[in-house]
Amino acid sequence: MNKSSTRCVRVPGPVIVGAGPSGLAVAACLKERGVPSTVIERSNCIASLWQLKTYDRLRLHLPNQFCELPLLGFPTEFPTYPTKQQFIDYLKKYADKFDVRPRFNETVSQAEFDQVLGFWRVRTVGPKVEETEYVCRCLVVATGENAEAVVPDIEGMEEFGGDIRHTSLYKSGEEFTGKRVLVVGCGNSGMEVHILPREMLGKSTFGLSMWLLKWLPMRVVDRLLLILSRLTLGDTARLGLKRPQLGPLELKNMSGKTPVLDVGTLAKIKSGDIKVCSGVKRLKRHSVEFFNGKTDNFDAIILATGYKSNVPSWLKEGNMFSEKDGLPRKPFPNGWKGECGLYAVGFTKRGILGASMDAKRIAEDIERCWKAEAFYGLC
Repeated sequence: MNKSSTRCVRVPGPVIVGAGPSGLAVAACLKERGVPSTVIERSNCIASLWQLKTYDRLRLHLPNQFCELPLLGFPTEFPTYPTKQQFIDYLKKYADKFDVRPRFNETVSQAEFDQVLGFWRVRTVGPKVEETEYVCRCLVVATGENAEAVVPDIEGMEEFGGDIRHTSLYKSGEEFTGKRVLVVGCGNSGMEVHILPREMLGKSTFGLSMWLLKWLPMRVVDRLLLILSRLTLGDTARLGLKRPQLGPLELKNMSGKTPVLDVGTLAKIKSGDIKVCSGVKRLKRHSVEFFNGKTDNFDAIILATGYKSNVPSWLKEGNMFSEKDGLPRKPFPNGWKGECGLYAVGFTKRGILGASMDAKRIAEDIERCWKAEAFYGLC
């Protein structure tokens, strides 16, 4: 970077990288405590993943009380499982209420702590390739676990000849009407190995799980969930969906893999509208060869292969974040704070509820530093 052409901006309060729900939550909590912040967003809108990279009929998978950001609940007229547009409208209202005004279309190219000065230097590139360096005492990483699409390199992709796209580019099934489509992946965008009904015993499965965990060990709760799931859904292994040895909650806690809350997929599988296949070995001209030796013809392929963190590509530090997966090295609930005024939000593997918990902790900690006499004038 040519420093002579770089605009340098000294900002009060922390810089927050990312204007998704996590970044908005931190900015709002800081605002409520009287601490200013600067939010930097590479896209042209808040919650760009929700607005630009999700399919049209998406709904929240959990009841709305588990998806609220701090300090503002959902409107009372919202359904239990809000639609994509309702959630986006809620986030826009949230940003307006707390006067969060991100600096859009600025991509962070590098963030590094200056040991000599005791400040973070956050360098960005704008839409016209203009460069800016923000100097701040605190840095909040809010880019989250889903910053970049994971696109596997499958043998024969250039030979296939049909439409191959990641779910981030999928909007509606209407454009695939009459076509044979292969969905690749067992991630949250496609199908999880653990499938649970969205509701059990008249309660949301997530809410029931949280209530049971207050009284019982996780493994016991997992057994109860699997028993109730089998009574409701039947044996999913008969449909080609084998469950892992770890229970759904234990698997989520250890790896972050979220079980699917079924809202009709199993019925489609049972009716034959959806067929479960083995892993993909390679692609051929409008056909797919599977690891079980079978070959079938398809017109299009949707890669439901998930997302990943992009933190290692721009944050120059080796202590808080793992270079391997871009997530905090310390597990929840201790991964929100690093050294030298570095914080992380949206990396708990616990969705919006986990991000909201960390946002409150971060705002409280920054406020304490902000008001401390020795710290005042630096942040």
